[in-house]
Amino acid sequence: MNTGNPHDDWLKAKVAVTASIQEAIYSLEQSSMQIVLAITEDGQLAGTLTDGDIRRAFLKGHNLDSKISGIINRKPLVVPPDMGRDLVLQLMSANKIHQLPVIDTDNKVVGLHMWDTIITPSALDNYMVVMAGGKGTRLRPHTEKCPKPMIEIGGKPMLEHIIERAKADGISNFIISVHYLGEIIESYFENGNKWNVKIEYLHEERPLGTAGSLSLIDNLPSSPLIVTNGDVLTDIHYYDILEFHQRQGASATMAVRQHEIENPFGVVKTKGVDITGFEEKPVYRSHINAGIYVLNPTCLSLIERNTHCNMPTLFERIQSESGRTVAFPMHEPWLDVGRPDDLVQARNMNQ
Repeated sequence: MNTGNPHDDWLKAKVAVTASIQEAIYSLEQSSMQIVLAITEDGQLAGTLTDGDIRRAFLKGHNLDSKISGIINRKPLVVPPDMGRDLVLQLMSANKIHQLPVIDTDNKVVGLHMWDTIITPSALDNYMVVMAGGKGTRLRPHTEKCPKPMIEIGGKPMLEHIIERAKADGISNFIISVHYLGEIIESYFENGNKWNVKIEYLHEERPLGTAGSLSLIDNLPSSPLIVTNGDVLTDIHYYDILEFHQRQGASATMAVRQHEIENPFGVVKTKGVDITGFEEKPVYRSHINAGIYVLNPTCLSLIERNTHCNMPTLFERIQSESGRTVAFPMHEPWLDVGRPDDLVQARNMNQ
């Protein structure tokens, strides 16, 4: 499984809205999803059908040759592709359903959320690369003898929080890029057996930036890479950003958060010397880089080996090669632990 699709086999649940009940039963048996997606000739969702619906149809006098068009639920609960895992779970739980179709703006089915799959995510073959080589100068003296990702939050290193969070989403292959005091990180995590994951290391001889160390990966995987900074604590579901990346047909995806800055003064609008209006303490909103990315392996060919490159530069290079770069809007709790105040906040949150 490459991207965390709601369910790779959902296509087996599709049948024509003109199908018979017998054909629908065959679909239920073949897909094992306990739902049939009735599709119109132009590919739109006409309705859904469950085993219970078929039973009730038989009680009303329908037979195996009856058309499903007369018994389908024509107003099923559906969700858009960009709805996050947590909200999907809430909807399924509140409505006591185990299947939830994913519909695009043209009312066409593009996926199917399955309760069991969401609760226990399938194992992903995607690699996560964690950038853990920085010196963390803004966090001194905490980082004088300890690499920043190894600073403890809630009794364990930040990097351990990141690995455990990713493992919960089905990720078991990790690459950690190390430089400053990297031996401490390697000594602690070793090959990852303690966490039932596989960990490899990239060794930066000098700081290579947020993207530069990716050039040191010798054996590129075939699936998109998740890349994260080693000082980012978040409740994001990596499953969601991988799925978003695939649905957008992107070459590179950057997680972003909305950032607000309030002007503490009333703003006077003018045209020349004439006052045209007033705005009391306006709030300016923008998107900031959240330090989490998804990259297609081909993007790494744009980084010269062992050469400094930051992530915005890589995204610009991808754009110049006509690759699609997209922003994944985050709403989950997120904290970039880069300053002493951030560290205090992170520790207070984990008390």
